[in-house]
Amino acid sequence: MKNFSSKIIGITGGKGGTGKTTVATALAYELAKKHRVLLVDADVDCPNDHLLLDIKQKFYKKVEQRIPVWDFEKCIKCGLCGIVCKTNAIVAIKDKDPIFVPAQCNGCGACVLKCSEKAIGWSKKEIGKIYTGLNHNINLLTGELKINEPISEFIVNSLNKIIKKKKNDYDYTIIDTAAGTHCPVIAALEICDTVFAVTEPTPLGGHDLELILQLLIKMQIKIDIILNRSDIGDKKIIKILAKKYQTKIIAEIPYSKNIILKCAKGKPVEDENINEIINRINHS
Repeated sequence: MKNFSSKIIGITGGKGGTGKTTVATALAYELAKKHRVLLVDADVDCPNDHLLLDIKQKFYKKVEQRIPVWDFEKCIKCGLCGIVCKTNAIVAIKDKDPIFVPAQCNGCGACVLKCSEKAIGWSKKEIGKIYTGLNHNINLLTGELKINEPISEFIVNSLNKIIKKKKNDYDYTIIDTAAGTHCPVIAALEICDTVFAVTEPTPLGGHDLELILQLLIKMQIKIDIILNRSDIGDKKIIKILAKKYQTKIIAEIPYSKNIILKCAKGKPVEDENINEIINRINHS
């Protein structure tokens, strides 16, 4: 059993635009009134938690990825490194020096393994940055992928290493993931004790919620549902899925113009339904 003081909570959602970040920041704000809270923005392609909480961020560290480098004195210009490169980062024509496009490389190492002459070694490139910030008694940790870099899960993995080192300094760590079920989302969720999926009562909301429910069942992570904008559509869509996947809707947040205005002004959202989420966390 995990210590209460190191509980890690994931806020996720299969569909974008359901209010995931609004819920994550509101939950962090409410918990921070009495507890030590670390909020992690793991939506590294488009981080915006700092905007909703008016947090001025400071550079913490850069994130690097390995990339191949060639010793052309050893290279026999066989072209095999280009053939095995699945991201098309290497243009290698037989009897010509390989041309390398760093922005395309994911650092898989296939080219290094394939080179019989050991003409390929390793270098590094910067793919993103991590920032910290503080406001409303909330400590914020943000990952940001560099423009045109393809592998966002490397930034999330770097965030995870920091979380594991710092988690005992906080009562709660809240991880705000990207939307969807792709690799950076999986990377963010894999260290969570419990996860809440934020959705809306629409056909698209239901479709993408089912994808995230299926993913978390495979990952064997406990999940509950938060129904945002609960009064704008058909709740039956979400209730049917909750029953099908043996989970619960633990909070319903109705549409609110006040919430929209607060988010637009960078002010913390306060909503009585957030307490339902906290009660669920404390009894899980």
